[in-house]
Amino acid sequence: MQRIAQFQKVSYEQFAGAYKDDFGESDDEVRKVYDSIKLPKRATSGSAGYDFYTPVDIHLEPGQTIKIPTGIRAKMEADWVLMVFPRSGLGFKFRLQLNNTVGVIDSDYYDSDNEGHIFIKITNDSNEGRIVDVAAGGGFAQGIFMPYGITVDDVVDEVRNGGFGSTDSKR
Repeated sequence: MQRIAQFQKVSYEQFAGAYKDDFGESDDEVRKVYDSIKLPKRATSGSAGYDFYTPVDIHLEPGQTIKIPTGIRAKMEADWVLMVFPRSGLGFKFRLQLNNTVGVIDSDYYDSDNEGHIFIKITNDSNEGRIVDVAAGGGFAQGIFMPYGITVDDVVDEVRNGGFGSTDSKR
């Protein structure tokens, strides 16, 4: 196995700003949540995916959506990408979906203005009326590192300086 990446927490300031935007908690509560963030881990030696753990309780009725600031960033070698998917069991049992279907975390996202903070937005797409509950600290998504290639005539030399959608503005 190649060792090409490392998960880290974003700074408290980055996490607190993002968390307060979505959940509006007090500084004391935000600090507790930040201190409890767990770095993604594989469950077994044969697992391809690194489980992402929610820093907050998740309760989603059918059709509801939540954006989760994970407090995590991924430093990885160039020519690698982190692909993020729902945990298989949650997708299978509840039709839990990522709103962008698959999260693509580029290697240069780590150096973005938001410190490469990985957000995961999920929706309970159950058509059976099933409720999704995941306690804080529980796994809800998984990330897989994959190598990628480029075309032989690629000449891109732009440098990222932003988060979501920042590369669109350069076209």
